[in-house]
Amino acid sequence: MPFRFGVVTLTEAIEAYASVRVELEDGGAAWGMAAEMLAPKWFDKDPARSDAENVEDLRHALRLARALYTDGGAGTPFGLFAERYPLQLAEGKRRGLNPLLAGYGPALLDRAVLDAVCRARGISFYDAVRANVPGIDPASLLPEFAGFDVDRFLAGLRPSSEIHARHTVGLVDPITAADLRERVDDGLPETLEEVVAAYGHRYFKLKVGGDVAADLARLSAIADVLDRSPEPYFVTLDGNEQYQTVDDVVALWEAMTRAPALRRLVDAVLFIEQPITRHRALGSHIGALASRRPVIIDESDGDLAAFVEARAVGYRGVSSKTCKGLYKSIINAARCARWNAEAGHPAYFMSAEDLTTQAGVAVQQDLALVSLLGLTHVERNGHHYVAGMAARPAAEQRAFLAAHPDLYRTADGVARVRIVGGRLAIGSLACPGFATAAEPDWSSLREMRE
Repeated sequence: MPFRFGVVTLTEAIEAYASVRVELEDGGAAWGMAAEMLAPKWFDKDPARSDAENVEDLRHALRLARALYTDGGAGTPFGLFAERYPLQLAEGKRRGLNPLLAGYGPALLDRAVLDAVCRARGISFYDAVRANVPGIDPASLLPEFAGFDVDRFLAGLRPSSEIHARHTVGLVDPITAADLRERVDDGLPETLEEVVAAYGHRYFKLKVGGDVAADLARLSAIADVLDRSPEPYFVTLDGNEQYQTVDDVVALWEAMTRAPALRRLVDAVLFIEQPITRHRALGSHIGALASRRPVIIDESDGDLAAFVEARAVGYRGVSSKTCKGLYKSIINAARCARWNAEAGHPAYFMSAEDLTTQAGVAVQQDLALVSLLGLTHVERNGHHYVAGMAARPAAEQRAFLAAHPDLYRTADGVARVRIVGGRLAIGSLACPGFATAAEPDWSSLREMRE
C-alpha cells in the first residue's frame, strides 16, 4: 500500500542491515546486527534532492560511520559512540549532510555493536543497559549531566512484556471502503475501519498536511470511524513539518475545537508532533500552541543539544527513534527524569515514534528500546503497508516465528506482526543480545555498493 507522510508518498523502499564483530578484552567475541529503513524525504526534505539522492545520502552516512567505527577500538560501546559521533557529524556537515542524516550511520552501528557485546556476555539488552554494561556516561559529552547518577537512573528502568501499538493514519490512507479505489487483497486490513476491527487499536497517530480546510475534513472522517467505539481512544497529531508557523498550527487547533464532529477527538489528543518546518521550529516560542496541548520535536532533533534548545522555546517532549540513535534516546530520557525531578511534576516526556521499521531485527530493537524507557504506546505500523515479512526468505520467516511467537503470527504462509486488543506482546525480546533471537538470511542480502 502507498503511504504518504509530509512531502513524499512511498511505494517501495530499501532496508539496510549491519553486521559487526566485536572482540572483548577478556577474550570473548561475537557478531551483532541491526537493521533500519533507508527512508527518503524524512532525514532531509530538501525538494531539490530526489528520493534516490536521499537514499544515497543515507548510504553515505553509513560509509562514514563504518570507516570511523572500524578505525581502532574503544573501551566501551558508549565510549565508541562518544568518540565517533562528533566526528561523524563534523564530517557529515563538511559533505553536506545535516545532523539528522549524518547521525543515521552511528544509529545503525551502535545497535549492532551493543548486540554483539550482549551476545558475547550472554545477556539481554535490558539487563545490559540496566547494569550499564555499555558504559553510558552522558557527562563525558554533555556538561549538563555533571553530578547526575546515571547508573541509578539506568538501574531503575523497567521494561514491560507488552506495549500498545499506535496506528498511524497516513495522508492517503483509506478511511472507509468508499475511499478504496482498488483493493490490495493480501489478507491484511486496508481501511481504518478494517484496522480497528482487526486489531482493536486504542491509540492512533493522525497525519495532517498543512492545509487547515483539508486537514479538518480528513480529521472529521477519521473521527466518524473512531467515535463508533464505546471504549476510550487516544490520539496524537503529526504535522511532519507541513505548517510554517505557530499561528498556522493554532489556526488548525482552533478550527478543530469549533467543529462539533471533532469534540471527542480533540479531547483525545495527547500531544502534537513537529508541526512546524525544522528551519523555523526552534526560532520562536511556541507558547500559543503549547498552552493548548504539549508539543514535541521529531525532525528538529538533529543532534544531542536539540531537546535542550526545544525546551527553551516551549516544547515539552521529544521522540525516541532507533534511526536517530539509541544513546540519544537514553540521554533524552535521562533529561526528562532530571528536569521532572527539578520541576516536582512530570512536565517533560518522550514519545515512541517510528513508522517505517519492518518486521524482524528493526522492529524488535525499536520495541525493546522504547519499552525499556517505560513508554506505554508506540507508533508501530510499518507492517501495515507491506505483507508482513513476505519479502524475506521463508526459512528466515520461520526462524523469527519460532524465536518470537508472541510477536508474530503466520497467515497465508507469511510471518506478520501480531496485534491483539491493540497491543504487541514483546516478552520474547528479553533474550540474549539486542532483542533478537533469530537472524536474517544474510545470503539473501546484497552488499551495499561503495
